[in-house]
Amino acid sequence: MLKTNLEVMTKARAGGYAVPALNNNNLEITQAIFEAAAEEKSPVIVATSEGAIKYANIENIVSMTKNLADRYGVTATLHLDHGTTIESAIQCIRAGYTSVMIDGSHHPLDENIHITQEVVRIAHAVGVSVEAELGRLKGIEDNIVVSEADAFLTLPGEAKQFVEATKCDTLAVAIGTSHGAYKGKGPAKLDFDRLKEIVGLIPATPIVLHGASGVPPELIAELNSLGSNFKDTGGVGDDSIQKAISLGVCKINIDTDMRLAFTLAIKKAMTANPNEFDLRKILGPGKDAMKAMAKGKMRLFGSSGKA
Repeated sequence: MLKTNLEVMTKARAGGYAVPALNNNNLEITQAIFEAAAEEKSPVIVATSEGAIKYANIENIVSMTKNLADRYGVTATLHLDHGTTIESAIQCIRAGYTSVMIDGSHHPLDENIHITQEVVRIAHAVGVSVEAELGRLKGIEDNIVVSEADAFLTLPGEAKQFVEATKCDTLAVAIGTSHGAYKGKGPAKLDFDRLKEIVGLIPATPIVLHGASGVPPELIAELNSLGSNFKDTGGVGDDSIQKAISLGVCKINIDTDMRLAFTLAIKKAMTANPNEFDLRKILGPGKDAMKAMAKGKMRLFGSSGKA
């Protein structure tokens, strides 16, 4: 049985670790996520964007997730990531999601509060938890594009006002991370003083960190050696991740690193066997690479052994 994000994050906060939220688009990714969680004995949040729902069909996503959760017996949730409308949240709630994110961060504060209040009212009536976002991360996340000029960090005072007004269960904050592989040269610099102040003002609300992929340079170098052309990439260092967790972050979203691992493995498979057309032999290495990446994140976040 799938749990809510609030359930797994409350336990994570008490235990001093973070639960990985891994984005899902197809069968191979779903298998990689659940195999990793089972082997690491880690809780996991299976996240799907509106784009993933359009691509894979919501009924297929729910069916795959529930079937593999039952098969492996791990602690898991099914979560809408960056839902942009009330209608998207309702669609997922009706389909069987256990948690939804309503991202009203592109609206003025008052409108963000109003939209989030409505989703909370609907979701809480049927036992579904709600994540909201305050502050805007630069970069590209599925169909959401935020320029550097439009990005801004979360204001601690507004975070307190927002949580008190909306009664959201968890809050995604902007402290210097960004979506996608192009986070700038070198490791991202996070505003830990800001994070500490936010946590101090809303101590009962679990905190979420988006855009937290590491974008390992060695992985980028391998991809470029096989024909990619990634430039000026950067990510969040492991030491920054662990410090954020120590300050109260208990859900961390990882998507870019999973995609990069999958892409590299497929490029390697096709380069080694250019005439291969058995999709299982092409996609299989990609699944295994994502599984290895997911297991590494679970160990880094401290969630291994916590299922």
